[in-house]
Amino acid sequence: MQKDKFSRIISFLLGASLAIVFFGALITFRSFLFLGLPTAIFLTFGYIFVTLFMILALDSFSTNKQKLQEMKKQTKLFEKILKDQEEKTSDA
Repeated sequence: MQKDKFSRIISFLLGASLAIVFFGALITFRSFLFLGLPTAIFLTFGYIFVTLFMILALDSFSTNKQKLQEMKKQTKLFEKILKDQEEKTSDA
């Protein structure tokens, strides 16, 4: 099945998310180390928290899009079943 651009981007970002979190945390820590160790640690944990929240948001977007596609398929199937039932009752 052909994936659209949105699905490809989401899949890539979810796959690379742990690397992004790790290297981003390292860069954040080293960037703010001149302000002091407690400040650098606090800002690094803040970065990790925000990044993990964004990863969860990406995952929920992907899940909701898949759910919407499945619901569309089910709706078409239900409409076909309803149409077939109406044809059977009108024939009788």
